[in-house]
Amino acid sequence: MADKFLHVHDGDLGYVPRPGVRGSVQAGGPVTIEANGFRFSGDKPVSADTPILAVGDSFTYGEDVGDLDAWPSQLQWMIGRTILNGGVSGYGLDQIVLRTERLVALHKPALVIVSMIANDVQRTEWRRLWWHDKPWFAFEEGRLLLRGVPIPERTILPLSIRRRMERLLFGLPPALQQLTGYSIRVHPAGTGATISRALIERLANLQLASRVKLVLVAQYDAHAWLGRGQAQEQRNVLGPLLQCAAMRGIETLDTFHRLAAEPRPGDFYATHHMNARGNQMIASLLAARMRTWSAELLSG
Repeated sequence: MADKFLHVHDGDLGYVPRPGVRGSVQAGGPVTIEANGFRFSGDKPVSADTPILAVGDSFTYGEDVGDLDAWPSQLQWMIGRTILNGGVSGYGLDQIVLRTERLVALHKPALVIVSMIANDVQRTEWRRLWWHDKPWFAFEEGRLLLRGVPIPERTILPLSIRRRMERLLFGLPPALQQLTGYSIRVHPAGTGATISRALIERLANLQLASRVKLVLVAQYDAHAWLGRGQAQEQRNVLGPLLQCAAMRGIETLDTFHRLAAEPRPGDFYATHHMNARGNQMIASLLAARMRTWSAELLSG
């Protein structure tokens, strides 16, 4: 669930990080959104190389950890190159792709790392999540079309009251969340897989048009390690999208096997999201992969 305090309304994406806001995670680590809307990743390296852009959901943003423990920040430290953390908690793959397109046009990075979890695919089936209206896509005559924009800024209750209400609403079953209007579905369950494949095609077109290298990363939430069934369920969602991306020339990274090799993968999570150690693992996997790419490829 995205904290309303950290976000501001956006007519195209539903909401984006609130520039200049400061806060903290429950464990006490700092949360800092810079004036440009990116999460703070530490002091910028001296390197004059073109920045690298990271886009995704709460796993990219670094929910549950302080600024410097999110994987984009740890990757910046490992490779000595500026990483722009464009992750936004609560985003679906539809919002992730739209934000990627916007940020690539604005910042012209040398490399874009797009991270996703299985829930991001399911979120493309909704037009409202956790009181946030959002953009959504639909097929008409075989074409993927954007719907729900511009997104109106709804009149809201004071933040303190909303937070108290959400403690109750967030724990309700999905059917009751829909009944209260807290979340509203627009597509039948399972439709997100087809929509998401088309969104991967859209990313491939962006790579060709902007001549920026894209990497699609599959991450896994803590439920994947509660039993073999949960892990396979998430892999069944993410695997076809990784295959689709690879076929269209997008580099891919599946983090599953590295985590599965650990005797206790749950140790890499704070609660639902990764802790500092888990984020370090993701950053290390990306840093190792990047060493195999030529300097010319990443020169921007």
